Amino acid sequence: MSDDGRLQIAAGFATSRGPRADNQDFGAVHLGSPSEQRIHGIVAVVADGVSGSKGGRIASELAARSFIDGYLSKSPLGGIAAAGVASLMGFNRWLHARGKADPAMTGAATTFTALVLRGREAVALHVGDSRAWHFRDGVLTRLTEDHTLSQPGLSHVLYRAVGIEPDVRLDVRTMPLRDHDRLLLTTDGVHGVVPEDELTRLLARRASSDTDAQAIVDQAGINGATDNATAVVIDVVRIGAVDRDAIGAEAEGLPILPPPEVGDNVDGYALERLLSDGRYTRLFRARDGDATQPVVLKFPKPALLSERGARAAFLRESFIGRRIDSPFVGKTLEIEPGRQSRLYIAQPLYVGETLHARLAHEPFDIAEGVDVAIRLCRAVVALHRQGITHRDIKPDNVILEKNGGLKLIDLGVARLPRIEDFAAPEAPGTFGYKAPEMFDGHAGDALTDQYALGVTLYRIFTGDYPCGQEETFNRGRFEKPVRPTVHRPDMPAWLEAALLRTLAYDPSDRFADVEELIHVLESGHAVARPMPSELSLIERDPVRFWQGVCVALLIALLVSLATRGVG
Repeated sequence: MSDDGRLQIAAGFATSRGPRADNQDFGAVHLGSPSEQRIHGIVAVVADGVSGSKGGRIASELAARSFIDGYLSKSPLGGIAAAGVASLMGFNRWLHARGKADPAMTGAATTFTALVLRGREAVALHVGDSRAWHFRDGVLTRLTEDHTLSQPGLSHVLYRAVGIEPDVRLDVRTMPLRDHDRLLLTTDGVHGVVPEDELTRLLARRASSDTDAQAIVDQAGINGATDNATAVVIDVVRIGAVDRDAIGAEAEGLPILPPPEVGDNVDGYALERLLSDGRYTRLFRARDGDATQPVVLKFPKPALLSERGARAAFLRESFIGRRIDSPFVGKTLEIEPGRQSRLYIAQPLYVGETLHARLAHEPFDIAEGVDVAIRLCRAVVALHRQGITHRDIKPDNVILEKNGGLKLIDLGVARLPRIEDFAAPEAPGTFGYKAPEMFDGHAGDALTDQYALGVTLYRIFTGDYPCGQEETFNRGRFEKPVRPTVHRPDMPAWLEAALLRTLAYDPSDRFADVEELIHVLESGHAVARPMPSELSLIERDPVRFWQGVCVALLIALLVSLATRGVG
């Protein structure tokens, strides 16, 4: 497994038009950014425009491109298969309609075979007679079945393909992955003339992905290919982290029951102590059998949160807690498949107190407060870099650990890119921390997070709210937050300016991003910190200074008395 838990592959591609006048095959491998790979995986596609129809190349290329774009736009919580099937539906309807209405696209259709690799599995999505293969330990296994007529002389005639029917029907097959597996995609110009034993021999050479893909296409030409020939070879270098929670299929079937009580046993977890009994959830300290380390179990409250809202919140928190690799963001723990009898999530137990509890004692001094602020900002940046908006940043959701660590928690209302949001009555956010634009229906983004972060930082240093808003609010009061120095006269000017900028009424007046705020906090704190060598003795050690003064005065007095006595 790679250091960051991501799947690592190498991919090769080769194609030839053969004796045809043009090449109607299309192949692609989409790697994406590291964050995109963690959420959606890696996508490989081959498509073969149907011979004899018009617009075959257009159909094959647009099918592949539309699938990749569509798949990446779908929620990863529903699973690869659901997202993959849905991503091709719209294009299929368009192509089917064009094939009937546009003379230049009459009968346009294409085969389609895709592999989506994520975590420790590959999912094949297929229609037509292109093929997906799996090669391990010298054995080649075909993952797809051809959708062609079985009658003699008609084996080249497709009865299913993209564009043939108003609704496309994709076959789906899942394959567990291991290190050093090889995956292969071919169009019928390859496997129509290169038998499986030859494909096995070529894959067993274990040259580079590009070299072996080209060798397979070359072999098709040697064997007398009469069609375009395309091959994609994928080498699994290292499998990724377990990815069960991203699918969410198991969670979809779990019942939402009334929250348990202390002393109950849930799926082998003994509930030892109630940690929090909030509006929507109940948290327990729990122990898994004889395990030495306790964990936290979070249960929904179905009476106050709809079933849809509860599932959405718990899937979000589980999904994000697995994928954000930051020492400042709370994580979720994997629960073995089949163990859960109801909906809940497991989390590490972070020993410490919430920022809210700490602020009940007294505000932080400036230096300590800036240090906490920087670490909290780094947690927010870790989310924003993945396109995730927390939407409920506040002191209650920040844990200050006894070992000096910090964790931003409660990711159940976070907003993920292109994922269906909560219903209006369950809109996230807490009065006093919600940005002004959220009261106009804004769903939340990095700038609304920055506002909530600003309120939290304001409270770190002053103990108060910038506009006096806690449970109730007045829209007009958002415009002029109280200057922090009114509460905290010792606050440096640069820090006051930074806090007020995060709280700007107009989002465009806030920092461009939280990383810019981190730079201001770090540079301002470094410049403002006095150098020890420049401090005078009275500043460095006032007790020793005044002790020295007293000794000097005593000596002067004794000398004066002695002089008078002699005279």
